[in-house]
This record gives sequence, structure tokens and C-alpha cells, in this order.
Amino acid sequence: MVVFFKNERSVLPGFGLTMGLTLLSLTLVVLIPLSALFVKSASLGGPGFWAVVSTARVWASLKLTFGLSLGAALFNALFGTLVAWVLVRYSFPGKKIVDGLVDLPFALPTAVAGITLTTLYSRNGWLGAPLKSLGLDVVYQPLGIWVALTFIGLPFVVRTVQPVLEAMDQDMEEAATTLGASRWQTLRYAVFPVMFPSIVTGFTLAFARALGEYGSVVFISGNMPLKTEITPLLIMTKLEQFDYAGAAAIAVIMLSMAFLLIFVINALQWWHRQRQGVI
Repeated sequence: MVVFFKNERSVLPGFGLTMGLTLLSLTLVVLIPLSALFVKSASLGGPGFWAVVSTARVWASLKLTFGLSLGAALFNALFGTLVAWVLVRYSFPGKKIVDGLVDLPFALPTAVAGITLTTLYSRNGWLGAPLKSLGLDVVYQPLGIWVALTFIGLPFVVRTVQPVLEAMDQDMEEAATTLGASRWQTLRYAVFPVMFPSIVTGFTLAFARALGEYGSVVFISGNMPLKTEITPLLIMTKLEQFDYAGAAAIAVIMLSMAFLLIFVINALQWWHRQRQGVI
């Protein structure tokens, strides 16, 4: 008996060519710029590097940027998941309009978003005036920065969770309900484990976007050193002063802290997958 093996050919080129193009693009787009960043900051030397990054102004901007980015990403992880749930599980008038509005921060230029938010939340603005009567100042305050970071980060969570909900089989929920599980138990044991990886991914994307956001924040923050000055703005200030090594040093600290947090998030995802495998 003669068996003929069919040579399966992929539409894409072979592994060697595709891997080579992948490594080339990553080298040009990621590795070389990051290497240049570290090399430029290393030109300061150890004492010079520490002198740049240890100032009160730098640490104040880092705490403000990372704290508000984390808070905005956590808020988006919760309410972005709720928005995705409503868009997938419910039908209501104007649903397509709401679904389209979710992508507005993607399409809107960041500078336009910053000017719009500043106008809306100013003391005489449509939203700022009622909040001012309640004793809340938004513009030129850390709260304003949080509003801007929340605005630009929400679509990342919604668009990451939404496809998972659309593909989720509802038979597990019906089976859990048939077996007498409450709504909370069904959500915790049947729905949330499936959604968790996508929620964490959306959170990571929103957090990473918030860390580097500049255009939508620079108008609403007021840019006051030690109070409302974000790290990207401080880096831009260094560049405008032709202090390229100082800007690179601050960028290295910011990049290192971001990598550390993303590593922790990825470790959390790995732990969740391992735990699900054991269960």
C-alpha cells in the first residue's frame, strides 16, 4: 500500500523569512530606540543619573503619573467591563450609537480631547459648574488628570472584554442556575473566570496608555510643578531645554517602573491560568 503525503504549504512565507522580518522590525522599532535611551542616560554616570532622578520634582511627577494611571485603569477595568456586558447582553434603543461612542477616544485627537474636557469641567463649564457647587474642582487639579486618563483608557477595556463576552457560551450560566446557584455564585464561578484574562489585558492596555498620555492631560492639568505636573510633560520640558541626557534618565526610570508593573500583571495572569488548570 502506497501512501502519498501532501505537502501542506502556508500562504505566508517560510519560518526563516517571517522570523527574520519579525526580528528586523522589532529591532528597528523597539530594541534600537530603547538601547539608545539607556545609552544616553548612561552618559551621565552614576552620580549624575541619581542627581537627575532624585529631585523632588521628578519623584512628585512619577508618583502623580503612576498613581493616577493606576487609579484610572482600575476604574476602567470595572466600568469598562460593565459597559461591555451591557452592550453584549442587552438590547436597547440607541445601542449602536453607544457602541460607536466607545471608540470616540480612539478617533479623537488627544489635544482636542484635552481642550474639550477642560471646557466641560472648567468652573463655568457644563459639568464643572455643578461640581464646583458641590465643592469639587476638576480643572488644574489631580482629579482633572484622572478624568482625562479615564476618558482615553475606557475603550481598551471595553473592546478587549466585549469579544470574550460575545463568544462566551451561556450554557454554563444556565446549568449553574439549574443546579441552584445564585446570581453571585454564577458570576463568580461560571462567568468571571472566563472574563478575567481579558479584563486584566484591558487593564494593562489602559494603564500603559495612561502612563504615556500627554495631549489630553497637558491642557486640563495646569502643569504646576510638584502638584499637577505629569512625567511625560517633565520629559518634554527637559527636551525643550536640550537636556537630552536628563530626559533619557527620567524616561529610563519611568520605563523600568512600567516594566515592573507589567511583569507583575503578567505573573498574575499566569497564576490565574495555573489555578484554573489545577481546578
